[in-house]
Amino acid sequence: MVAITPDSPIGAVFGSHHKKRKLAEEGLGLATVGDLLRHFPRRYVAATELSEVATPVVGEQLTIVGEVRSCDSAAFFSGNRRQFRTTVRLRTDGPDFSVTLFSPYASMVERHEAEFRPGCRAVFTGKAKQFRGSWQLEQPHGFALDGPEAATLSKLMPVYPLTAKLYTWDIQKVVTAALDLVTGVPDVFTPELRERFEVLDVMQALRWIHAPDEWSQLGAAQKRFRFEEALVLQLVLARRRAAHRAQGARARVRRDDGLLASFDARLPFELTGGQREIGELVAAELGADHPMNRLLQGEVGSGKTLVALRAMLQVVDAGGQAALLAPTEVLAQQHHRSISAVLGDLAQGGMLGGDPHATQVVLLTGSMGKAARQEAMLRIVTGEAGIVIGTHALLEDRVEFADLGLVVVDEQHRFGVEQRAALTDKAGTPPHVLVMTATPIPRTVAMTVFGDLETSVLAELPSGRAPIQTNVVPLADQPAWLDRVWERVREEVGKGHQAYVVCPRISGDAQEEGETDQLDLDDDGKEVAPQRSLAAVEEVHAELSSGPLAGLRTAVLHGRMAPDDKDRTMRAFAAGEIDVLVSTTVIEVGVDVHNATTMVLLDADRFGVSQLHQLRGRVGRGGLPGLCLLVSHAEVGSAARERLEAVAATTDGFELSRVDLEQRREGDVLGATQSGFRSGLVTLRVLRDEKTIVRAREAAEALLSEDPALAQAPVLAAAVAEVERSAASAYLDKG
Repeated sequence: MVAITPDSPIGAVFGSHHKKRKLAEEGLGLATVGDLLRHFPRRYVAATELSEVATPVVGEQLTIVGEVRSCDSAAFFSGNRRQFRTTVRLRTDGPDFSVTLFSPYASMVERHEAEFRPGCRAVFTGKAKQFRGSWQLEQPHGFALDGPEAATLSKLMPVYPLTAKLYTWDIQKVVTAALDLVTGVPDVFTPELRERFEVLDVMQALRWIHAPDEWSQLGAAQKRFRFEEALVLQLVLARRRAAHRAQGARARVRRDDGLLASFDARLPFELTGGQREIGELVAAELGADHPMNRLLQGEVGSGKTLVALRAMLQVVDAGGQAALLAPTEVLAQQHHRSISAVLGDLAQGGMLGGDPHATQVVLLTGSMGKAARQEAMLRIVTGEAGIVIGTHALLEDRVEFADLGLVVVDEQHRFGVEQRAALTDKAGTPPHVLVMTATPIPRTVAMTVFGDLETSVLAELPSGRAPIQTNVVPLADQPAWLDRVWERVREEVGKGHQAYVVCPRISGDAQEEGETDQLDLDDDGKEVAPQRSLAAVEEVHAELSSGPLAGLRTAVLHGRMAPDDKDRTMRAFAAGEIDVLVSTTVIEVGVDVHNATTMVLLDADRFGVSQLHQLRGRVGRGGLPGLCLLVSHAEVGSAARERLEAVAATTDGFELSRVDLEQRREGDVLGATQSGFRSGLVTLRVLRDEKTIVRAREAAEALLSEDPALAQAPVLAAAVAEVERSAASAYLDKG
């Protein structure tokens, strides 16, 4: 047979099996032999042992090894045609399974009875189902482990990601053929690098990952491929960090007698240790001649905005402008109000009564009237406005800055890289960039998704933040508890406090879309549709105002309201003129009402862990104890209920971010704009492989310091260049 290379078409190993080849090409995207060899198994079944199937799940695709207890056949008629049914009963190291094989031919029945003799071991794949209390495999396919089909199997049978009508042993047979025939498989690791990092050569690793005879072989192969993937990604990110550092930027050196000094002198409280430490770091980076590119993450209420504001004031002192990009109009307006208020006369530049060092703070959003927009844009282009706060409206071509020195991006995961680039491109020289997020990010996610950013964490909460008590209200078990929920709201309002009631929908319209990151997952991490109609702002407000909360001052807030109405409602709530605000998740970030002590989240299981944590951070902000009630119909033991109980058990956002990542099966951990994250990682898992990722980052920095062009490892250099060119780079660039 002619030798093949990784670039050979996949048909070179499928031979005459044209249908199977087409399934592999179209269903799995395997076009070349190299694609096939990199199509790694998702798990392994020990062919020498009975499978452990502790708790089967209906609908789950299983591959099991069992001992044949019995094999019985019977004839029956389907219409006018005679058919045959063979039932094989298997003993596993768990429940017994029965497998039913159908055939129109008596000869096939004889073959089945000869193959599946009582006492022999057999392997079957199929979907688990229950029938009359017994477990079965639907649409089964399998063979005896002492028969001819088992001759090519390794002791640890690989179970591959599959497509319909293609079985795991179909893939294994062609992989085995490919491994026997392929030549010229490139290795990203030179012999020197293999010795340095203690990894297998690529051919040995491929043989052991597809056909291991023992777990130690599999472990060695997985170690190699996980480290390879981590190293290539970290090299891409390290090169991007180096390229960013190499860009020139205008230094914005801190002054001792300017706007920032005046602001600091008026602060009525002490900065936390974390705010001081990160503030000094940011000040030094702003004063350097290369652009700052930093991610600032911290809990809700940890004081990130104050760190950002002090950085903006330093840039204004140095003659530049700072732009704060917010994801929603509600948040942009909130930032504009709070920053203007905290600056006082320092925000009244050029006005009577303004401080000599004062600047102007301008808001620019898409819903502003034409005259207001033109006035704001004029103050931006002339440089009168030192601080500019806005939504996507800041990205429009017509918006020009006099001297944009700092870009602050709030809630980074809500913006794509193109949007951030559109703003930074408005600067004559590359601006400094400070990215903020209150969604806690596990360390290794930050290293892989935001790996081109330097990272700082504000872990310490300022004084005055009160503890938040979180309780699950399980309506599936205790439907009467809902009455107590509204009693608690009335009690808090009776003490002079305020409350939020958050719903996943605006109205009861079944077609309504896109109001929140609603999330409900089955045990496989797949989203499932709700069986009940979800709580909706308009209906809930009507019910509460005429029922349990009658007599209280209630109002609604949601994304479909006119911007002026939203702003008016938020101002009234902040002023204490509204007792209970019934809203969607528009209040998730940036809304800061110190008198709000209670939050009721209806259908709380429809929100993700990080979003629940963000939402409850809206209460307990004024030194008063907070109460968060997670109202849900989720059943005991369900993934949704476990998610809520995890949120109730801890207020540690970083611990919850790990729970979130595990629940989502490492899917969309940071929001819709990170949707490439899941498919972008092949062998790596950011929680499981934390040590590997940290080691790869250190290795990448060392390699580039020794050999910036990777000239001594050309195959590795080519792999890095390919990732930089490919779509995979797009999700890495979200930072």
